[in-house]
Amino acid sequence: MHDFNFSLIFPDETTQKNSDRGITKPMITKEVLEQLELTELVELKNSDLTDYFTTDPAVIEYRLQNFEDMMEIPEIEEVLLSIIPILQDVLELRRLDTETGATTESYLYSITEVELYISCIERLSAGFSKIDHKIKSPAFRYFSDRIKELSESDYYKELNQKLKELTDRVRDIKSITIGVNLDAQLRPADAGVLSVNSQYFKSGDIIDKILRLNFKEDEYTCIAPLVPFSRGQSENQKMAQSFAFNSAINEVFKTSIRSWKKIVQYYVLENTDFLLRIMPEIEFMVQCTRLMRRLREVGCPLTRPVVMPMEDCACDFRGLYNPSVALKIDDEIVQNDIVFDDQGRIYVLTGPNRGGKSVITCAIGLAQAMVQLGMYVPAAHAQISPVDGIYTHFPSGNEDTIDKGRLGEECARMGLIFDRVTRHSLVLLDESFSSTGSYEASYIAFEVLLGFAKVGCRTLFSTHLHELAASLDDLNNQSAAAGGVRVDSLVAGIESGRRSFKVTRAIPDGKSYARDIAEKYGLSRDQIEEKISDRAET
Repeated sequence: MHDFNFSLIFPDETTQKNSDRGITKPMITKEVLEQLELTELVELKNSDLTDYFTTDPAVIEYRLQNFEDMMEIPEIEEVLLSIIPILQDVLELRRLDTETGATTESYLYSITEVELYISCIERLSAGFSKIDHKIKSPAFRYFSDRIKELSESDYYKELNQKLKELTDRVRDIKSITIGVNLDAQLRPADAGVLSVNSQYFKSGDIIDKILRLNFKEDEYTCIAPLVPFSRGQSENQKMAQSFAFNSAINEVFKTSIRSWKKIVQYYVLENTDFLLRIMPEIEFMVQCTRLMRRLREVGCPLTRPVVMPMEDCACDFRGLYNPSVALKIDDEIVQNDIVFDDQGRIYVLTGPNRGGKSVITCAIGLAQAMVQLGMYVPAAHAQISPVDGIYTHFPSGNEDTIDKGRLGEECARMGLIFDRVTRHSLVLLDESFSSTGSYEASYIAFEVLLGFAKVGCRTLFSTHLHELAASLDDLNNQSAAAGGVRVDSLVAGIESGRRSFKVTRAIPDGKSYARDIAEKYGLSRDQIEEKISDRAET
């Protein structure tokens, strides 16, 4: 078979090498994924989610086809998961084998590994043979064909036969006969194994002598124990005795060990390595599929993204929602249209407290991340270019405020983003610079947005700073003069006095949000006058 380069997540060796070298791997850190809550949605035990991001449209397309098969054919997941415990046992055997070296114990480990390997192939063959006619994706089509080819090969059948013969031989060994030469003083001079036997020797107790009249002719009855095994011996004596026996047995099996190891290394190791290498990929594919299936089960739309070249900087979401929120609420999920284009490559998002600003900010990051994992997108439509990095500037619970102060810490983190960001990046800012007064925060935010506008990266700035949104004309004039992109305004609105969680392109009305907050806490003019009048009457 020799499919060393087969992968469920890379279509060929070149794309995998490009990822390994970092050429097509975007800057998306574990911290960013935690802030977006993607690590809660896709939990991996055997690898890191950051290992699977890509900027390569060909890789994304390859994975989309695989996910489509897994969504439509649930049996694929069942078959793949059934071999995971077996492969984990193989890994443990290899670890033990490394520790033992070329011994009889190692020989037995190898036999067990072959048994496990054959069990893997049998499960895969039985599972994929039932669904082979449904498979469409190149990866699973190839995988199914190769498993079928392997399970029907003459060598595989021969391997099964050799394994049966070997296991029968090994399981038939019950005892060994030891011979000891004595010198003139009846002291042991030489000792060695005389034979390997298929039955246990008998104890030679007095009851055996009474019951067996032909005792003298019974070569499997012990006349006297060689050593009172484990009785009255020191640890050193026990170790020495065990070492002597093991060395003798290893010598007996030396030839068998060498010949069997060659078979294992020539054929089995090469093929199990292929299965072992895709084990983390199987977990990744399964967990992502489970997330998408859960979203469909609660009635949320998923769409196959139209992946555009990175140079296009395209981003058009219709009916976008936050999957993390969708799986936590019983109400119908709110969907929004978000388009980054020449009229607005950067957005300032304002709105009432708890009006959905943070939710939509994370939704954009989650959708972008899911595209670059090769997944379907939580939206009704998505046309999007990959980004070379996702950068977040969210409120942090671990600020280095002792030396810098909270505002200093926020500025330091923002500076790190500017060290790396390019026009192909996505930047998400949530209530940045909220640690200082409105005047200072607006000034810093203005400078930051102007910097991102000059870079030209996609940016969403969710903020309570309505003064910032009101200064967009000045910001755009300065950006245009510097050759930067345009900044626009988004508003998380209120309908009929209630938060709608709908986001629209509009100029914010700061007073309406202040009025909303005042009413929430009973501090509108009418509410205050009512409180006062009630108290006056009493």
